[in-house]
Formats: sequence, structure tokens, C-alpha cells
Amino acid sequence: MSRGICPRVNFWWIFAVLFLVKVVDVGTYSCHEVKTAFQVRQIGPLKWVPETPGTDVELLVCKHQGPSCCTRKMEESYQVAVRRETLQIVRSYSFELKYLISGHTTAFQDTFQYLLSFSQGHLSSLLEDTYSPLSREALPHVNALFSSLSLYIRGHNLSLEAAIARFYDNLFPLVYGHLVNPGMGAAGKSGECLRATRQDINPFGPHPNTLAQELRRALGTGRALSLALAEGTEVMNATEHVSLTKECLRGLTKMQYCSHCRGLTLIKPCMGYCLNVMRGCLASVAELDEPWRRYVAALEELTHAVAGQHSLELALLGVREHVNEAILHAQLHGPTLTATVDKVCGLSAKEPTTSIHPDPTPEVTTPTVTSSTAPPSVVLSVPPQEQLMGNLAHLRSSFTMKPSRNDKPRSLKKIS
Repeated sequence: MSRGICPRVNFWWIFAVLFLVKVVDVGTYSCHEVKTAFQVRQIGPLKWVPETPGTDVELLVCKHQGPSCCTRKMEESYQVAVRRETLQIVRSYSFELKYLISGHTTAFQDTFQYLLSFSQGHLSSLLEDTYSPLSREALPHVNALFSSLSLYIRGHNLSLEAAIARFYDNLFPLVYGHLVNPGMGAAGKSGECLRATRQDINPFGPHPNTLAQELRRALGTGRALSLALAEGTEVMNATEHVSLTKECLRGLTKMQYCSHCRGLTLIKPCMGYCLNVMRGCLASVAELDEPWRRYVAALEELTHAVAGQHSLELALLGVREHVNEAILHAQLHGPTLTATVDKVCGLSAKEPTTSIHPDPTPEVTTPTVTSSTAPPSVVLSVPPQEQLMGNLAHLRSSFTMKPSRNDKPRSLKKIS
């Protein structure tokens, strides 16, 4: 009896299992989960998602055997979505590095500007306290000098040597008219002649050239650092707007969304597949790896050069001492300087004494010169050059670094 019942029981059991499998199979080919994922990820309008899988769908990317829950409209929306999501991922990875570079660019620029402002105030106080007769007329030239230094260190295309030479050219008439020959002033044709011949007369000795050399070394490094940081920001901006080719978008769509067409919305690609697709998409950006490593090494060298020995602080704070030494040099050689100026600019500064005019003119209180027909062509030779290293050693030993070294939030060494 038992042997006759068992085959019948097994038959009904197998029939029930097959019926359940059929029901599950029908549920598997429903597009409900695909529609839910389509809505949650905001890929496109829900009307493009069919309720049940279709069999005669002409797809270009997500082709497979059997029924599909995708349509051509859905396929196009998947490509737009995968492009948007991929670029967002790239931006999220590059944001931290971009923020780090831009933040340090701002910090260095603020520190440079602080040092420039401090040095400018230091020089202005020297002129106001020690050389008050010319301070009011000299302050605009001081402002122009430090404006040029600021533009130079920010990467603008200008000559540092020309800016320093222009400052001393404008300073010479003031020093000559208010300090070497008090009461003479620096207006009129004589001032123009003094400005035009300052480099030939050389009233300030070696100090203008020494200042230019020190600022070119120190500010040149700071300028290079500013340009390098700005270039790094530009590179990061370029990676954010990397273009994805059609082949890349097809590969990303297959990897991310083609499984949805079969109703598999929770499946994820394996690591190897993902890496291969991304290597193909970012092949052009991957070429930046070696140049970027060299760029980072160059940044490290520049930061050590700028902040290692306080060279930038010393150079900017030394502007005051160099200008002071230049003015003292002109005063010390006042008699020789006056004789040279009378020979070079005397005839252009006043009318010749031998000429007769019908109308009387006021008497000019300037030193008399010999009645020659033309100014001599030979000017005073340049005094012997002083030792540059001795001046630098004297500057660093006599000038305190407290204003910049104790300013912790703006320390270049701390920022680097």
C-alpha cells in the first residue's frame, strides 16, 4: 500500500514546485523594480519605462537575448545619467586636492601682501622721521614701488629692475633738492634732468643694484611659487571638465545600467571590470601622473626656498636699510655730486648768464658755472663698488626679525 501512495505524493509535490517556479519567473520579468530605480535615481520620466518586458526592442548599447525592460529613450537617459554621475565622482575625488591648493595659494598671497605692507610702512616711517623735508613728495613713489612689487610677485609681466630703477630716478631730484642742496626743490626742468641722468650720475652708489639683486632672488622664488600654485589650480579645473568619449559612455552604460534591462537593479560590477572601463575613459588624464609628481616635487623645493631661511622677509624688510644707505651715500658725496650735476644739468636748469634779454628776469640762486657752449660729454665715473656680502651681513645682524618671525599665523614656514 505504501509503495502505491509514494509515487502519487511525489507527483503532486513536483507539480506544486513547478507551479511556484512559474509564478516566481513571471514576477522576475516584471519591470516594477526597474521603474522604481529609474525614479529614485532621477534618470528620466517614468512613462518611458514599460510595465512588462518587451521582446522586439531595438537597443544600441544594452543588447541581450530575451525580453528587456529598456527602451531607446531609457537607453539615452542612462547615458546622460552615467555621464553626470561619473563627472560628479571625479569632482568629489579632486575637490579636496583643489581646495588644498587654492587654500594655500590664498594663504601665500595674503602673507606676501602682509610682508609688502609691513615693509612699505617701514620705509615710509623712515622717510617721515629721518628725511621729513622730502617725505611728502616721496610717498607716492614709495607706493608705486610696492605696487609694482605686489604685481610682480603675483605673476604679472613686468620688470623688477625697471621698477626699482624708476623709484630711484624719482627719488634723486628730491634728495638733491631737499637734502644735498636744501631749499633748491625738485621742480621744473632741473628735476627732469636729474631723473633722466640718475643712472649716469650714480648718486646712490651700489645700493640700487644691490637692492635689485636681493629682491630679484627672493621675490623671484615667491613669484615662481605663486605661478606654480595657480597652475595647479588650472590643472585641477581641467580634470573637472574632462570629456568622455562615446566609447567611454557606452562602456559606462553597460557597466552601470544594462543589467537593469534584465531586471537586475541591485547587481554591481566587479572591481576588475570597473577599473578597465575607467582606464579607458580617463586614459588622457592618466598621462598627467608623471608630470604631476614632478610638479609636487617642484612645489616642495619652492616652499623650502621661500620659507627656509626667511629670505623673502629679509629681502623685503631690507628695502628700508638699502634706501637709507643710498640717501646717506648721496649726502656724503654732496660736494662732488653737486659739481657733477652743475656740469650735466646746469645749462638746462637755468638760463645762461651771458645772454641778454629785453625784459629783466628774477635772479636765480643756483651755483654759477663757466660760460661754455655745450655741456661736457664726460660724466663723473661710478664710485668703487662696495662689498655686497658685507652689506647683507650688516643688514641681517643689525635688523631685528621680530615683526615677521613672531607673527605665527602669517609665517611662511608654518604655511609651507
